[in-house]
Amino acid sequence: MNKFDKKIFGTLFFSIFGTVTGVGIVVPLLPVYAHGLGATGLYIAMIFGAFSLSRTFFLPYFGRLSDKKGRKPIIITGLLAYALVSMAFILANNVETLIAIRFLQGIASAMIMPATQAYIGDITPAGREGTTMGLFNMSMFAGLSVGPFIGGVINDSFSLDTSFACMAFLAFAGFLLSYFLLPPTRSEKVVGSGKASTDWKWLLYDRDVAGMFIFRMAYAAGIGVIWSFLPILADAEFSLSSSSIGVLVTIGVFFSGLMHLPMGFLADRLNRKMMVVTGGLIVSYAILSFQWADSFWDLVLGNVLFGVGGGVAMPALMALAVLKGGKTDAMGSVMGLMSMSHSLGMLTGALFAGLMMDIFQLRHAFPFGAVLMMLSVGLFFLFTYSKNGVPAEADLKAGPIDL
Repeated sequence: MNKFDKKIFGTLFFSIFGTVTGVGIVVPLLPVYAHGLGATGLYIAMIFGAFSLSRTFFLPYFGRLSDKKGRKPIIITGLLAYALVSMAFILANNVETLIAIRFLQGIASAMIMPATQAYIGDITPAGREGTTMGLFNMSMFAGLSVGPFIGGVINDSFSLDTSFACMAFLAFAGFLLSYFLLPPTRSEKVVGSGKASTDWKWLLYDRDVAGMFIFRMAYAAGIGVIWSFLPILADAEFSLSSSSIGVLVTIGVFFSGLMHLPMGFLADRLNRKMMVVTGGLIVSYAILSFQWADSFWDLVLGNVLFGVGGGVAMPALMALAVLKGGKTDAMGSVMGLMSMSHSLGMLTGALFAGLMMDIFQLRHAFPFGAVLMMLSVGLFFLFTYSKNGVPAEADLKAGPIDL
């Protein structure tokens, strides 16, 4: 597919929006729920890490499979599985069960995201990579923005089980939208040949892909730190209600999503790699700022800065990924690797931050994330800058050009 198909875009946009809203309803409540069941920092990290671990293993497989078999079968199967697994949370009554369910949920998620992003990449017109990916990413950030707030209200007014049921219902609604409205698989752009369609590992030897992989992994590690331990900090040291914690998490996600469309527009006109570097520096400072937060408004400011930094960096990063996927004829494999880096970052971020909490104290989890982000900015710049020290042409203008 070489032309922008509004029906496909709209179907995928609203399917992902509904599914991610369901995730946003539940995820900020899980750390406090698990802590109430007696989970230590390490066990809380394992609840989040189990999801990321299974995603990390399965994302490259499903991304490559969507290149060979088509996007729609992978997407609808993943959405249905996600809905069914989400219902299992209602039956969980101990930390071990939560970890097992999150592991299965990660497999379902691994089917959804790379195939969906690859489908969007397939229909993205040349020269509009940043704008299109920025607009599509708003479906995820909008869902994550309203989800935590809704989840806090539902938990305060009804119960956590009601929140789990809402997550399952929204994923099933996404399944129905995709099943009935996406075109048949035979109309898709399916890659049946080429090195990239049979082996994604060679892509990691590409300096540009390696730089993007490292940056997104570190950014996701920062998200893992904040999502896993900011709710605990807000609950233990500031005694915030579930609704207030939901609002706190929502603020950062909202600002990030708000910036994705205008920053995507700029990414098609400005130096993309320098946008990534600038956003990464803002994110590094934002994560570090939680170390010395002593009021609710300090937490709000840190979340806003984190959202702004991600809003600047991620549309440009995903535009570079679309260009690489188009050039290599391996859109699903590239998007699978980008999603894999996200999951690996969430896993390592939550795990090591949990260890820092258990060994030292809760606030020491945040400097770890800031240092990791700073290192990734340097490595991204080193790997993606051209050998002669001059930015590549793709950084400076839009169009179907190389990285």
